[in-house]
Amino acid sequence: MLKISSLIITISVLSFSVIANPESQKYLGFNYPHKAQNAVSITFDDARHSQVDVGTAILNRHQIKATFYVSPFNVKQRLTQWQDAVKSGHEIANHTSSHVCTGNFEWLRAQDLSLEHTTLKWLENDILSAQQYLKDHLGVTPRAFAYPCGNTFVGRGIDTKSYVPLIAKHFDSGRTWLDESANNPNFTDFAQLTGLRIDGMSFDEIITMLDQLRENNAWLILAGHEIGNGDQYTTDAKVLEQLLVYLKNPNNGYWLDTVTNVGDYVKAQREK
Repeated sequence: MLKISSLIITISVLSFSVIANPESQKYLGFNYPHKAQNAVSITFDDARHSQVDVGTAILNRHQIKATFYVSPFNVKQRLTQWQDAVKSGHEIANHTSSHVCTGNFEWLRAQDLSLEHTTLKWLENDILSAQQYLKDHLGVTPRAFAYPCGNTFVGRGIDTKSYVPLIAKHFDSGRTWLDESANNPNFTDFAQLTGLRIDGMSFDEIITMLDQLRENNAWLILAGHEIGNGDQYTTDAKVLEQLLVYLKNPNNGYWLDTVTNVGDYVKAQREK
């Protein structure tokens, strides 16, 4: 009984010392280039045609490099324009060959595709075939990946398996979708970087989101699909223009670069 009491006292003392010594949990900060408070990466998924028909011109005009997570079936239909995007310095990243997500999407089940009925081996082959296509036709070997629909699993029920380790094996980073937090540079898992929706949002709504999530020198990865005028999967072209102007202003404290460039910097800094 004495030993148990002594253990309880020891644990209590240790717990109290952590609470009583806030220095032990003090945030140490993170340093970005140009004395920026936060890093931002602009990303778009799927290789939608509007990205090269409309988006790259806007980005190039403001000298901003974006990360495009692409699937070959869309790249093929605008191949020359995607080759131009590479020449302009934009990052081309992997988004699988088949864009397979949960079968809760009816349009996927109509193609007899779903993560619930997919194996890790099949998915790995699908991802690597996209990798080979992008190497052969765009001359790049993607280092970044985005999970289609933000889904990170295969199988169902007790047979469900994560494919995050598969992405960690083949890529330097993997980005999810529709997240509620940004990436803490001192903590974030590079195989599960968070992605923040900008589709269907006004400029003011995006700025409010950035202000709410930029604590602890967060790295904010913004994610869209179509670019122009449209629905909930479209980033308004005028809003994108406003956003780029705002983010480039050094007074607002943001450093903009591609996912892989920011990722390389963060890894190097937090290993020191």
